[in-house]
Amino acid sequence: GFALVILLGAVILSLPISSASGQTTPFIDSLFISTSAVCVTGLVTVDTGTHWNIFGKTIIIVLIQIGGLGFMSFATLTAVLMGRKLGLKERLLMQEAYNAMNLQGIIRMVKYVVGFTFGVELIGAVILSTQFIPLFGWGTGIYYSIWHAISAYCNAGFDLFGGYNSLTNFSTNKVVLSTIMSLIVFAGLGFSVWIEIWSYRSIKKLSLHSKLVISATLILIFGGAFLIFIFEYSNPLTMGNMSLMDKVTNSFFASITPRTAGFNSISIPGMTMASRILTTIFMFIGGSPGSTAGGIKTTAVSVLFLTALCVLRG
Repeated sequence: GFALVILLGAVILSLPISSASGQTTPFIDSLFISTSAVCVTGLVTVDTGTHWNIFGKTIIIVLIQIGGLGFMSFATLTAVLMGRKLGLKERLLMQEAYNAMNLQGIIRMVKYVVGFTFGVELIGAVILSTQFIPLFGWGTGIYYSIWHAISAYCNAGFDLFGGYNSLTNFSTNKVVLSTIMSLIVFAGLGFSVWIEIWSYRSIKKLSLHSKLVISATLILIFGGAFLIFIFEYSNPLTMGNMSLMDKVTNSFFASITPRTAGFNSISIPGMTMASRILTTIFMFIGGSPGSTAGGIKTTAVSVLFLTALCVLRG
């Protein structure tokens, strides 16, 4: 399924109707971009903001949405809408994809996940529109808001601002950075964790999985922000010339986004070596199971750390 989606996306992106110049895009570039979008990686070989026209950009964001939610989610949702019954094989695949503890209510969970995703993305787009519409006008502003809300929620890291600048031009815009950060964290916690949080009144107690995910996420976010703040405080190439509040905001952004999203609000090449090493570690860890994030997952790191701690303590 993933291979077919990637291949179809590559074929469409290579056509002249997808590029801003009206010329054919080399297939290897189209294949790379399609793979990067579906696998929500964020790496590009051509500038997303300037190379593609509105059709090409829309194809990319659709690929990102499919990749972020998961191919099986869309396949299951399509089957449900068509009134088709899902067998044990499909249900087991969905259980694995969403890190669900059992098969009971797995179809209902898929519907919840899709609804939750679109709802959070819509809220993010509305908030971003308050900043983008004054800058780009109504049409482009609304399109950019929806596009970047999806890209952030799916932890894709693609942007439309051109020049490979990512969000560096918005490094002092707290609304944009805070919204992007919130969308990344919401999606990075994992769908099963949000279901438990939503149902907390009835279940009264979070599972060990959710406790590990939430604890590890908070430690990584605040610990990473504190270290980035120290490492980059006086660096003129990144945050040295910013106000104290902007330094704090960008420290949190630089702590959250490397773990899987790929946006940046300060210059990555301009970072100190310590910050770059920390960024590499965060990219390796990634997000949480059953989310739109990648990496070896927060739970894996938590278990390894706690196991080592137990051994040391005897």
